[in-house]
Amino acid sequence: MPEITVYTTPFCPYCIAAKRMLKKKGAKFSEIDVSDQSKREAMIARSNGKYTVPQIFIAERHIGGFDDLSELEALGELDPLLAG
Repeated sequence: MPEITVYTTPFCPYCIAAKRMLKKKGAKFSEIDVSDQSKREAMIARSNGKYTVPQIFIAERHIGGFDDLSELEALGELDPLLAG
């Protein structure tokens, strides 16, 4: 399974939904709380200027936010990505 990173903030409903979807799929992921400004700046740099959360990366591929993750699921493309 590829490495997954999810940049979040504590009370973000979209972050919670994204983590719930990944957990339901059995995917293990690293969560980085960007309440800390230096971590937020790292997320913005890594995501080419995106400053909203969540920002999701699967195997270094920038997926985007929860809507993007949901779209991959609807298209049947999320499971192959999670399988590596």
